[in-house]
Amino acid sequence: MSKNININVHHLTRVEGHGNIVVNITDGTIEKCQWQVPEAPRFFEAMVRGRRYDDIQTIVSRICGICSISHSLVATRAVEDALKLEVTEQTDLVRHLLHYSEQLQSHVLHVGYLVAPDLFGEKSVVPLVPKAPDAVKTIIKAHRVANQMSALLGGRITHPVTLTPGGMTRVPSTEELKALKKELEAIVPDLVTICQVVLSVAGGLPNFTRDTEYVSLWQTHPRHKGTLSDYTFYHGDIISTDSKGTVVPISKWESVANEYVSPQSTAKWTKWHRDSYAAGALARFNNQAEKLSPLGKKVAEMFGLKKGCCNPYFNSVAQLAECAHVVEASLEIIDKLLTKGTKFEKVKVTPRAGRGHAGIEAPRGILFHSYEFDKNGNCVWGNCCIPTNQNHANIQLDFDKLVPKYMDEGEDALRQKMEMLVRSYDPCISCSTHYLDIEFVR
Repeated sequence: MSKNININVHHLTRVEGHGNIVVNITDGTIEKCQWQVPEAPRFFEAMVRGRRYDDIQTIVSRICGICSISHSLVATRAVEDALKLEVTEQTDLVRHLLHYSEQLQSHVLHVGYLVAPDLFGEKSVVPLVPKAPDAVKTIIKAHRVANQMSALLGGRITHPVTLTPGGMTRVPSTEELKALKKELEAIVPDLVTICQVVLSVAGGLPNFTRDTEYVSLWQTHPRHKGTLSDYTFYHGDIISTDSKGTVVPISKWESVANEYVSPQSTAKWTKWHRDSYAAGALARFNNQAEKLSPLGKKVAEMFGLKKGCCNPYFNSVAQLAECAHVVEASLEIIDKLLTKGTKFEKVKVTPRAGRGHAGIEAPRGILFHSYEFDKNGNCVWGNCCIPTNQNHANIQLDFDKLVPKYMDEGEDALRQKMEMLVRSYDPCISCSTHYLDIEFVR
């Protein structure tokens, strides 16, 4: 193979946002190897200043069109933390269901539409339609059910309108919950089929590992101990595979993320115990795999995924295990709501001065929001830390090990593995760009 390689992937496909891969190798010497983020930044932290507490989630949900539910939920909870608002068990359970709908929706989209083409040797999902029509139809069906679940609970598929500080503006009826339960039960066999299809081509996942720190939430809410929601996406404090079981309160998340500026990125990078860490489905799995639902554990076993896995390509496998888990966890919550019955609950909020923090597991990893309000309930400060900006440094360090390992396979093979690696993180690049270095010239 040639010892000279020049890779310049300008705006990687099948990811959200703009990211570049640049590799220059001359006479077998690696001169440049970079994961670059050139995406124009958005200033959502500035947009919320001066806005009322009940406007915040509506604004920040626009950070992302894929994980708008996660941004809405975490923003609402941060506002509630600042205003010292407690929510009822019913509100908590309905919000859990809403959050699960997005996990299912996003994971199915990522594995089915964005990752699968690489494993089948295609450039997009379109050529898979004639090659594996039944599999594609099954993926579409599961994705549609997740979308319908989001619409029912959030008022629409993206940018939910049913969330309000202290409660919900609408809750599902008994009839709607029963219909949702029927739909979810019907897609359980479909999820198994999707897993079997991916398993049939899983040999295409590179055998690559790099010892990594994994960061996620750890359940600390007593209400969910002993339930499937103990594998947490919603409540909890911060834990790491390096923290030896010690958890950090959400209010201290800035001491975990330690955001800093990289010259090759318009998104900040993060690090904790090491030079980088990973967030996402594989991080959640590595920290709490034993809490997965029965079917979630079976999916992990199908692929040989075990706790401690440090192969970033297996993040997609962890997403499949989580798809199974969230369906079973959703059915558990629906049964609880049906037993108790649902009713509309009025919410009264008294504005006050305060600062609040919240953390939630978006599909792509742990997401942090913080806000401060004056005595009238107007926002005076905000800060958001996105999962993908927490993964940028880890992608770069993966590249630093991947390129020397596979460079002898040639330029095309190396480019393919690097593109697949970035996609495995399921990056939401636009969401992560909350920084711009401006140099004023006179």
